[in-house]
Amino acid sequence: MSDAARQLVGVWRVPCTGPGDLSGVQALIDSGALVPAHIIAVMGKTEGNGCVNDFTREYATMRWCHFLAAHLGCEPAQAGRRVALVMSGGTEGVLSPHFTVFTRRWIEGGVGAGSPISSEKRLVLGVAQTPDFAPEDLGRTAQVKATAIAVRAAMHDAGIVDPADVHFVQIKCPLLTAAKVNEAMARSATTVTHDSYESMGWSRGASALGVAVALREVPAERVTDSTVLSDWDLFSARASVSAGIELDHNVVIVLGEAAGAASPYRIAHTVMRDAIDGASVRRLLQETFGLDADQDPERVASELVNLFAKAEASPGGTVRGQRHTMLDDTDINATRHARAAVGGVLASIACQTALYVSGGAEHQGPAGGGPVAAIVKMK
Repeated sequence: MSDAARQLVGVWRVPCTGPGDLSGVQALIDSGALVPAHIIAVMGKTEGNGCVNDFTREYATMRWCHFLAAHLGCEPAQAGRRVALVMSGGTEGVLSPHFTVFTRRWIEGGVGAGSPISSEKRLVLGVAQTPDFAPEDLGRTAQVKATAIAVRAAMHDAGIVDPADVHFVQIKCPLLTAAKVNEAMARSATTVTHDSYESMGWSRGASALGVAVALREVPAERVTDSTVLSDWDLFSARASVSAGIELDHNVVIVLGEAAGAASPYRIAHTVMRDAIDGASVRRLLQETFGLDADQDPERVASELVNLFAKAEASPGGTVRGQRHTMLDDTDINATRHARAAVGGVLASIACQTALYVSGGAEHQGPAGGGPVAAIVKMK
């Protein structure tokens, strides 16, 4: 980022009545608050099951592609390449479906859209994509390496040099379908699993390790095919990965801070050590932003733009020594239980329910826990 041009990121949390409802986004455009040409990324929470057959993600992605194409004067496929679209299914419990829309532009001089350049570091954003993966690449070091390259590219796009300035890396990754497995077998290639649901965890885990390598949280030489979904001491404290049926490559969004940015927002992160570790999030908001949900809930609701979190049913089968049944429930997937539990904990702190809580935290934070990032609008 040059001295003459400063990055200005805008963030809007927009409620929706369904995965195809963009009326709230259109209202922001009609009011002049949101300029379609400035949209660079969208992170959505849709009310599907978050599993293999959750087509709310694909529908929301398709709807956004057509919506953006109409405003940008291009084909839907081109709009999907121009804007990083990450749709995460599952709004169990009190979680509310919504979209978080990010815009980015560069301004000259010291002031942009009423936001003077601060001496503090402020929010910046970068995006990148990997090439399409062969089915046999998912869950293996090929995906780890490609993800690490894409994360570094997104950091460069954001103007971030020091990995310490990265606070959250959101990735959308593919999964294995029966058709993909059969295609690989026809070429005598072997996939990491034949189970579509299991493949979501493998793809998330390998992608998260790619983030860990790129951010220097884990030495590259420690990551092999055998460590994915095996060595839980290897993880990223800033990775959030969601798997879906709607793509064949990884979409990467890097959120961090840079000095001289003109954005009126800051971002910071912490790690929940387990599903009920609300204390870590409370400390993050209090110590970094001076926000206290107990003392001033209205201020928290007003200034906190969103919380972004990973949720996981502890693979050890216990939370603080007490047994949980999330892994044994054959009626509801464990990821759905985890989203509901963590969503409730975080909603009580954030004083709002439209939060981005994603299930399945393989190598994303310590086993049973997960990374959390907060974006706050500065006064």
